[in-house]
Amino acid sequence: MIAITIGVILAVISGILAMHNKNNQPSLIWGILTAVSLIGGIALYPYCNVWQSELSGRAILREAESSRQVKALEAQATLDSAKLLADAEVARARGVAEANKIVADGLGGPEGYLRYLYIDGLRENQKGGQVIYVPTEAGLPILESSRLKR
Repeated sequence: MIAITIGVILAVISGILAMHNKNNQPSLIWGILTAVSLIGGIALYPYCNVWQSELSGRAILREAESSRQVKALEAQATLDSAKLLADAEVARARGVAEANKIVADGLGGPEGYLRYLYIDGLRENQKGGQVIYVPTEAGLPILESSRLKR
């Protein structure tokens, strides 16, 4: 393709020189060069096409390899992120468990902590609405406050 383009350019130059020169010797040389370039371009065109296709195939292969590497790196980053998030969640859970244990031990064990949470829940409910508490033998409340609103 390039050789054909060069041949056309040489033909145009040859024509321009032929118009300006009275002596046809340089235009004859330019004409021969043009003919050789055109014939060479036509002869070499299939080889250039194969070469260009080969380069295009290599470029596509390199792009596919690059895309594959990018996807692999993204997957690895996602895996690393998930592992770090899991480690952070485990550390948070351990901290919460340790804090609960400290509070429970300070209140006389798990039953004292649950009683504290129950009382705190009742205190929170008193801010926004009415709660009727009826103590029972097992220490479980009977909540019938929803009946009063009807």
